[in-house]
Parts: sequence; structure tokens; C-alpha cells
Amino acid sequence: MLWQLFYTFLFIGFVSFGGGYAMIPMIEHAVVEQFGWMSAAEFTDTVSLAGMSPGPIATNIAVSVGYHTAGVPGAVISTAGIVFPSFLLVIVISVFLYKYYADKWVQSALYGLRPVITAMIMYGAYRFAVNSGMIGSLGWNTAIVFALFVFSLFALIRLKMHPLYVIFLSGLIGIAVYS
Repeated sequence: MLWQLFYTFLFIGFVSFGGGYAMIPMIEHAVVEQFGWMSAAEFTDTVSLAGMSPGPIATNIAVSVGYHTAGVPGAVISTAGIVFPSFLLVIVISVFLYKYYADKWVQSALYGLRPVITAMIMYGAYRFAVNSGMIGSLGWNTAIVFALFVFSLFALIRLKMHPLYVIFLSGLIGIAVYS
């Protein structure tokens, strides 16, 4: 089990680009669909907690999945698996980019990756919304969730509120509405 955790997160770390949020769909596929280590609801809760916790979201998810699956050794192994590719690739890419960053082909490739990474992040958000029941049948719950989404987006973009305040206020609204 520990080797499977390590290999799974190592593989995800090597083939995922765009940061932790872009990794979420790949992690979900492995954890929920491929290996069944968590249910979709458990994974959604894990993503929620990982997003609110300090540190990179993909690492936080790996720690949680590993712990859920195999306790403390699972958490350590999963973390090592997800972090090692980034560590290695950052060193290799830094050496490469330092030499070739101004090259037209490199600039074009980096420019071409931007929309793909954005799409992966949006897909992760969509999957999160579906798994947590935010997208589904129309009703009061959907209306409240949508209003909270719009409020959060408005507070972040127009009011330039710190994300921590938005999370805190959203949690308070959740307590008031759903308790």
C-alpha cells in the first residue's frame, strides 16, 4: 500500500503542471476512481480542508489522503511522492530556463501552456462544485451557494479583500445558513 501511495503521488507530481489546483482532477481520479481510497464526498472534504490549510494544496491533499489510507507512514510517503518531482523539476528547469529563457521557442511554449493550465484549474473547480453538490438541481441550497460564490468573487476582485477574510466570512455565513 505504501509503495502504491508513493508511486501514485510521484506520478501525479511528474505529469501535472500548473500548480496544486491543476493537480486536483488527477489526484481525484487516482484516489476516488482508480484506487477507491476515498469516496467523492471524503475527497471533496479533503480538498476543502487542504485549501484552507497553510501550504501548497496538492501537498496538503497528499498528506490527508496518505494519512486516511495508511496513517502517519502513508502521510509521509504520499508527501515525499508529491514533493520530489517538483523539487527535481524546479532544479532542472531553473538550469534550463537560465540558459534559454529568451529563446523564441521557449517563450512560445510557455505562452501556449497558460490557457491549458487555466482550463485545468477551472476543471478542478467544476469537479469540486459537482462533488460537493453545488451544481445540481435548482433550489434554495444552490441559490445560496451561488450567492456565496458571487459574494466571494466580488470581495476578492472588486473589494480586494484578503482571501483569509473571505474564507472566514464565508465560514460564518455557512454556520448561519446551515446550522
